[in-house]
Amino acid sequence: MTRERSWWGWGWADQALDAQACAALADRVRAFLHLDGELAPIPALTDVSLPEPQVRAPQSLDRLCTTAARDRVAHTYGKAYRDVVRALRGDLAAAPDLVAYPRQEADVTAILDWAADADLFVVPYGGGTSVVGGVECRDRSRPNVSLDLRHLAGVLEVDEVSLAARIRAGTLGPAIEDGLRPHGLTLRHFPQSFEFSTLGGWIATRAAGHYATGLTHIDDLVEAVRVVTPVGVAASLRVPTSGAGPSPDRLWLGSEGTLGVITEAWVRVQRRPTFVRRSAVGFAEYADAVEAVRELAQSGLQPANCRLLDAIESMLGAGVTDGSCRLLLGFESADHPVDAAMDRALEICRTRRGIADGSESTSEWRETFLGAPYLRDGLARLGVVVETFETACTWAGFAALHAGVVEAGAATGALVACRLTHLYPDGPAPYFTVYAAGHRGAGVQIWDGVKAAASEAILAHGGTITHHHAVGRDHRPWYDRERPEPFALALRAAKATLDPHGVLNPGVLI
Repeated sequence: MTRERSWWGWGWADQALDAQACAALADRVRAFLHLDGELAPIPALTDVSLPEPQVRAPQSLDRLCTTAARDRVAHTYGKAYRDVVRALRGDLAAAPDLVAYPRQEADVTAILDWAADADLFVVPYGGGTSVVGGVECRDRSRPNVSLDLRHLAGVLEVDEVSLAARIRAGTLGPAIEDGLRPHGLTLRHFPQSFEFSTLGGWIATRAAGHYATGLTHIDDLVEAVRVVTPVGVAASLRVPTSGAGPSPDRLWLGSEGTLGVITEAWVRVQRRPTFVRRSAVGFAEYADAVEAVRELAQSGLQPANCRLLDAIESMLGAGVTDGSCRLLLGFESADHPVDAAMDRALEICRTRRGIADGSESTSEWRETFLGAPYLRDGLARLGVVVETFETACTWAGFAALHAGVVEAGAATGALVACRLTHLYPDGPAPYFTVYAAGHRGAGVQIWDGVKAAASEAILAHGGTITHHHAVGRDHRPWYDRERPEPFALALRAAKATLDPHGVLNPGVLI
């Protein structure tokens, strides 16, 4: 029996919280949020109303395309809170007119050519895990096609000498690791969406894995990229680095499907780690913990995991009940023991009054981390507004930014928790979670208000609108203000040149 993805929420349909699990979740949440006692039902696909398709594929492409209701529904939204809530209430007016499944690169070219001739929009679709409106075509001035790349998948070539692999863009995270494992290698890129997201999606959105330091962004792992644009195929030279002008790869990293369709890439891989040590460290004071992780980030030790959970995150994610915060610390290597690095890291923590709990296990937090989107969907059905957003800032500016975001959330009636997910010598990447009591039918509006207030606070305190969630359509107003105007001019010129008919992913970036 084939396992099915949820069409309305996160992940696998059979892992969505049932009524009993939602009731247990409600008992936990009532301690700090008002609930109305209702549980939104999951609508049946047969009860969902979709607009009639405004376009049909030509005979030459008919074998690659479908207007089936389930395909259209599943490609309507990404997986943000606002997407889940709208799907639950059966609001699917944004459904694509048609879903295309190219089997090879030539099919992508043919579909883009057809779209230009027929005046269509094309939205590239990898794993569909966008949380910023990246795969939702809100411009209804033309029919739109969702271009699902799932069949352009597979690890095609492994260079064990140079430690690199050529992988097709539609390959899901687990399949990448399955293809590399027989060679004793790993890409070592594990975003929270790992199970359901693709290499092409990671590159297009400049995704980050959960490793805290070192090679965390997919940017650092890309060696060369192949892209189909409406005016031709671009393939960059495969070399470790180059000083020959601006890097061609940088044009596609973060392009979010608006300049071209990524079809494959050479990526840097590494040997699988054999030496691993983990520990958790408790801090009574959050300020001490922040100073400890700053010193760790600047120490050169490069821990694989250095995730700081504030008191609320520690309670919800690690079962901590004494009001303290937790640092989840880990080191790994394929070459040498990491005991000395861990010992030095714990020594740094002790100078900031951190206390290691003696536990090597962070499995409770890991399970919560991987299961969080399913919990989010359950909370949405209970009427709770819950969502995340992230940024990056300097260490010097973090305290003010953190306070500003928490205050902005409180002003809108939201509870804001924070964890530091990625660390750099010059600053952290704070990842915030918002909880607020919702009102049936008004959840999207409440979230949009919280998000706007928090985004204003982020920009006011010198943070970026996103560290790794991408721009999409939801971040556009703040991205437009963050982006230097000369760069905006260059980006618009690139769009006009590469996509002269304005076919690709309208409203994203530009």
